[in-house]
Amino acid sequence: MLSSSTTYGLRAIVYIAAQADSPGNATFLPIRRMARELNISFHFLTKILQRLTEAGLLESARGPAGGVRLARPASRINLEEIVSVLEGEAFFSKCLLGLPECSGRNPCPLHQQWQTTREQLQRMLKAASLSKLAKQVRAGHIRLADVGVPG
Repeated sequence: MLSSSTTYGLRAIVYIAAQADSPGNATFLPIRRMARELNISFHFLTKILQRLTEAGLLESARGPAGGVRLARPASRINLEEIVSVLEGEAFFSKCLLGLPECSGRNPCPLHQQWQTTREQLQRMLKAASLSKLAKQVRAGHIRLADVGVPG
């Protein structure tokens, strides 16, 4: 349902939040290390992180101490915001079957079910705080990479 860019972007931004020693940590995380630990192509991850930076969710720096970091505290970022950046604003309104002008007046066969599911998904993502997920990663309760892959 979500694109690879979005799933990798979600994993990456949770990883960044989990690596912060404290909220607002000024340390930039190297993208190469992140790509290796999350088992994501470095070039693909760089493009995803660039989009999140352009949207104001991340800050980036070049050079030996460069990388990325959160642009604001993790407690002020929710997953709906990240999905909207990476999937596009239309994700929460477009037809599941890709039909143009799908609406209550001109529905596709899945319109009603998808509308309900889409609204539930948007509410769940909006309620999902990046800081809460980061705490769960740090505590070892959730994982961000395949089993057997460091991270």
